[in-house]
Amino acid sequence: MQYTRRLYPIGIQTFEKIRTRNYMYVDKTEYIYRMVHADSNYFFLSRPRRFGKSLLTSTLEAYFQGRKDLFKGLAMDLLETEWTEYPVLRFDMSLGKHMEKEQLERYLSSQLELMEHKYGILTESPDANIRLTNLIRRAYEQTGRQVVVLIDEYDAPLLDVVHEEKNLPVLRNIMRNFYSPLKACDPYLRFVFLTGITKFSQLSIFSELNNIKNISMLPEYAAICGITEEEMATQMDEDLDILAGRLNVNREEVVKKLKAHYDGYHFAWPSPDIYNPFSLLNAFADGRLDSYWFGSGTPTYLIEMLNRFGVLPSKIGGNEVVAADFDAPTERMESITPLLYQSGYVTIKGYDEMFQIYTLDIPNAEVRIGLMRSLIPYYVTRDTQATNTTVVNLARALVRGDMDGMLCLLQTFLSTVPYCDRTDYEGHYQQMLYIIFSLLGAYVDVEVRTPMGRVDMVMRTATTLYIVELKLNQSAEAAIQQIDLKNYPERFALCGLPMVKVSINFDMERHTLKDWMITN
Repeated sequence: MQYTRRLYPIGIQTFEKIRTRNYMYVDKTEYIYRMVHADSNYFFLSRPRRFGKSLLTSTLEAYFQGRKDLFKGLAMDLLETEWTEYPVLRFDMSLGKHMEKEQLERYLSSQLELMEHKYGILTESPDANIRLTNLIRRAYEQTGRQVVVLIDEYDAPLLDVVHEEKNLPVLRNIMRNFYSPLKACDPYLRFVFLTGITKFSQLSIFSELNNIKNISMLPEYAAICGITEEEMATQMDEDLDILAGRLNVNREEVVKKLKAHYDGYHFAWPSPDIYNPFSLLNAFADGRLDSYWFGSGTPTYLIEMLNRFGVLPSKIGGNEVVAADFDAPTERMESITPLLYQSGYVTIKGYDEMFQIYTLDIPNAEVRIGLMRSLIPYYVTRDTQATNTTVVNLARALVRGDMDGMLCLLQTFLSTVPYCDRTDYEGHYQQMLYIIFSLLGAYVDVEVRTPMGRVDMVMRTATTLYIVELKLNQSAEAAIQQIDLKNYPERFALCGLPMVKVSINFDMERHTLKDWMITN
């Protein structure tokens, strides 16, 4: 099938380049108009990596530079009437990662030098905060207009030391001193905007800058980054048809696939469904579905933190929390929840307004499968290639409804692969099966409550609900008896799917399945 070549801004974060070279642009300028005409002049936005924060910052820069030509045909073109040009100071902190004290100080100095040269400033001062103060005042005096300060990825220099007691205070002090003029220079400032991934406490980073408005969880800004379902259906209408043709499916099916893989983010409540823009644009560009966002990062640090906080794979999502538990400063977090949320590994899935409690869960299949794959070496085997091949074969058996064949394959696989750290408790095998079943694309839950007790595992496919009970060094018959004795199926009688009872007994010495039973 023939399709029209469309330019997608993969990795392009400059608004001018996107607009002048005819790249696809999802119009977010209405949100910018709302921000720049709000009561507050100081804003902070937290979003996960690769969600469009840098492009948003670049769009703000173009707006305050009075570049009306770049906004032709966009919402801002109809909304704005003045188009006043302001002096703009834009700082990109994204390259300030993995730096020691002296390196970071030099990096800040280099950022300042670029703008000092523009305004004819020659300085001998080594202090970044004094230089920023002078820069803001000089820009104000030379232009006669208040100054706009845009700071992209303000937290980048601190992300890799956020839990290091030795290095964090040192680097945090450097950044705090650098940002301190944003309060003192208030009379000279028209607008201040900062983006980041994590939320550091105002006291530790912004010193006395307590007038900054955090819009990260406000419903009116819920879709300021990312792509909504409505935006995809309207502004990417042609793209959906092209992708459907390349995947050889109809439009309804391609929307269903995209939704399962890349949708499901909510950064406020209420909120429209938000698609991951990096993954969605890559899928359109490549004509296939892949793990774009998860594959572009390194989850090593996340795995370390999961271990530090003792979080089991099955407990990463599906948690009820109050806002303070996840919209919290990460440098003093007492659980992994703020890191999971602010990094995009879990998102808001529901909200109980009466009790002001949120439900957080893994957003979509891309993140769930990516997380589970990264956990394979810790719960299954370090031979991830063997696991990936086996998962495909397991999935084939599961699609056929051949649970016995699937467990035979699993028994052979676990008895032949080199093992990770050996464990001798039932919970390890439960988590191992949770990871493997999750990779099959099935819905899996563990420790599901019933009136008579807890089911070890429940797995739902498109056609069947499996009630799974595990035993260690006992017998599959004992597990089946427990399912029948406590009448676990009664809990799921209204699910509308045929139910199958599965009992699995693990052999601790051989580290694989010893026997199992499958009954209706």
